[in-house]
Amino acid sequence: MTAAASPEQAEPVRLIPTAPVAVIEIDNPPVNATSQTVRTGLLEAIREVDRNPQIEAVVMACAGRTFVAGADIREFGQSPREPHLPDVINAIEACSKPVVAAIHGTALGGGCEIALASHARVAEPGASFGLPEVKLGLVPGAGGTQRLPRLIGLEAALDLVTSGRNVKAAEALRLGLVDRLSSGDLRQDAIELARELIGQPLRRTGERPVAPMDAEAASAKAAEIRRKARGAEAPGKAAELVLLSASLPLKDGMARERETFLELRSSEQSAALRHAFFAEREVTRLPGLDSVEPRPVQKVGIVGAGTMGSGIAIAFADAGFDVKVVETSEQALAAGQTRIADVYDKQVGSGRLTAAARDERLRTIGYALGTSSLSDRDLVIEAVFEDLEVKRSLFRDLDGILPPGTILATNTSYLDISLIASVTSRPADVVGLHFFSPANVMKLLEIVRTDKTTADVVATGLSLAKRLRKIPVVCRVCDGFVGNRILSRYRLQAEYLLEEGALPHEIDAALEAFGFPMGPFAVSDLAGLDIAWARRKRLAPTRDPRERYVDIADRLCEAGRFGRKTGAGWYRYEGGKREVDPFVTTLVEESSQRRGLTRRRIPADEIQSRIRAAIVNEACKILDERIVERPLDVDVVMMHGYGYPAWRGGPLFEADRVGLQPILAQVKERADQDGPGWEPADGLVGCAASGAKFYP
Repeated sequence: MTAAASPEQAEPVRLIPTAPVAVIEIDNPPVNATSQTVRTGLLEAIREVDRNPQIEAVVMACAGRTFVAGADIREFGQSPREPHLPDVINAIEACSKPVVAAIHGTALGGGCEIALASHARVAEPGASFGLPEVKLGLVPGAGGTQRLPRLIGLEAALDLVTSGRNVKAAEALRLGLVDRLSSGDLRQDAIELARELIGQPLRRTGERPVAPMDAEAASAKAAEIRRKARGAEAPGKAAELVLLSASLPLKDGMARERETFLELRSSEQSAALRHAFFAEREVTRLPGLDSVEPRPVQKVGIVGAGTMGSGIAIAFADAGFDVKVVETSEQALAAGQTRIADVYDKQVGSGRLTAAARDERLRTIGYALGTSSLSDRDLVIEAVFEDLEVKRSLFRDLDGILPPGTILATNTSYLDISLIASVTSRPADVVGLHFFSPANVMKLLEIVRTDKTTADVVATGLSLAKRLRKIPVVCRVCDGFVGNRILSRYRLQAEYLLEEGALPHEIDAALEAFGFPMGPFAVSDLAGLDIAWARRKRLAPTRDPRERYVDIADRLCEAGRFGRKTGAGWYRYEGGKREVDPFVTTLVEESSQRRGLTRRRIPADEIQSRIRAAIVNEACKILDERIVERPLDVDVVMMHGYGYPAWRGGPLFEADRVGLQPILAQVKERADQDGPGWEPADGLVGCAASGAKFYP
C-alpha cells in the first residue's frame, strides 16, 4: 500500500489522499476477502489518514462487485498472521478522523465487522449484511458480537448473530445498522456524509451503551436459541457473547469473544462445518465437465400440477424462467394453479415478497391441458405419479412432440431412468432432476445421469441448479439414487428397532437428539406413507425371501393411514399437532409377537448407533458401485436432503472422525441378526482394516 497508488498498481489496498475526504479502496478479487495483505494495507492506510493533516475524513470502499465478503478461505486452518483483524478494526474505530464505509454487494463476517467499526455507513439499496460465522461452527472474532448490539440492540443482534442470516439494506436501515441508503452514486454519497461529519464528535460504536435485557427473558432467549440449534454449539456461545455486551466494556467483551472464537475454531464441530462449506462448492465441479457448454434453457414445461409439480414451477418462476404447467384435466389444472397462488400469497402475507413481485412471478407461469402445448420448450420435467409405465407412456408422448435438443427430465424418486429413457428416440437427452419436497424450498437437487445421458445435458443440469440456487449432486442410476436408497436402508433398521422394543416416538426422539430436525417416522408422515408403500409393492417379487421384512407400515397403509394428509400415519394429527397413537402401539406390539420377539427397552445411544451404521454402510456400497465419485457427494445429499446435522459434517466425514471400527462391528452384528442386505460394504471393510480414511 502506498500513499498515492495509481489504479494500475496491484496493491490490494489503495489510499487515494484527496482533500479533505480521502478514499481507502480495497481491491482484492473476487470478493475483497480480508487476507493478510488486505489487513496490512488497511492498517497502514488508517495510520496514514491519522498522520496526514490534509485529510480530514476518509471513505472506505471496495472495487469490483462487492464490499468485503468475509475471510480469505485460503487461510482456513492456518495459524493467523499479523496484523490480526480485531487489531485492524480497533484501529479503524480509534481513528481520529471520521471513517465512513461505502457498502455495495455483501458485507459479511469481517466485512460486516469493518462496517460496524466505521463511524458511519452508507449502503446501496441492493447491499446486504451478515455475520454468518455460526454456519462454520464459529462466532464472530473481530468484535461483531460486541459492536452489533451497541448499534441495533440486544434482541435484533441475537437474531442476526445466532442465525447467521443476511439482512438487506432496507432492513439494515430500519435496524440502525446503516445510516443512509445511497440514492445513486455510492462513493459520492459516502463522501458527502464524511464531509458532514468533519468537526463533529466521532460516533464510535464501541463506546455506545447497550440496554440490558431482563435476566429471566435473556435466559429464556438463550435456551430457545440452544434448542433450535439441535446440538450445534456455536449459536449458544454466540448468544452468551451478545448478552455479555450489556455488562462488559468493549475491550473485555472482545477478549471473551476472541477466546471463544479460538476455542471453537479448533473444535470438531467447526471442522465438520468447514467440510460442509467446501463440500457444497466442490459438488458443482465434476471431472470432465469443465469445458462442456450447457444447452440454453429459458422455456420450461412441467407435466403435473400436484405438490411436486407446483413446487418445481415456483422454483423456476422465482429464477426468472418462462414456465408452462400442463395437466390432464381442468380440475387438476385449477387445483395446481390455486396451489401455486396460495404459496405466493403466503409469502406476501409473511413479508418475504411484495405483491408486485408475486404478480410478476405469477405472470411467468402459464397453464394448459395436454402435452401438445409444450412443443416450444427447451426443457420438460415430468412430475406425475410414481409408476414406471405411467412415466414411460408420458415420455413416448413427449418424444413425438418436442423438437430435437429439448431435454426430457424426470423427477422420479426411485425408478430406473434408463428404462424411462429407452422408450424415446433420444435417450441421450434424458436426465433425472430429482427435486426434494417442497421443491421451491429444499436446496438439494439430485442430477441423475444414465449411461447414455450426454455430458452437455449433465452440464445443463448443473447450470440450472446454479440459476435455481440449488445444491446439485450428480449421480448414476440405482434404485433410490443416493438419498432415498440410504433412507430406505436406515428406515428398515428403524422398523427392526420397533419390533425389538422401541416405539416410533422414541426412535424419532433419539434421532432428533442426534441432530436431525425430524425422526424417520415423522418424516414418513410428512412425505406420505403411500409413496414408500408403492415402492415396496413394486420390489416385492424380487425381495430375497431370507430378508427380514417388517409389515407394520403396510398395515398402516392398508388402514388408509398415509400420514399428515389423511390425519393419521405413524402418529395421529389433531389440529396439525403430532400425537402418539395407541393404535400404532398395538400394531407394533402385535408385530413383535408374530415374530416371537421379547420386547425390551432400547436406549437412545443404541438407536443412534444402529441408524448411523445403516447409513454409513449403505453409503459405502454406493461408493463401491460408483453411483457417485466422492464421499462428499453423499455427505451433501444427506445434509441437504435428509437433515443429517451439518455440524457433524455428513455421515462419511463423521465416520472418519469417530473411527470406522465401531461402525464395522455394528454392521457385522446386524448382518448376523438381520440377514441379507447387511453385508459390509467393501469400502467400509477396506477402510476399517487398513486404517485409511475417506478424507486424507
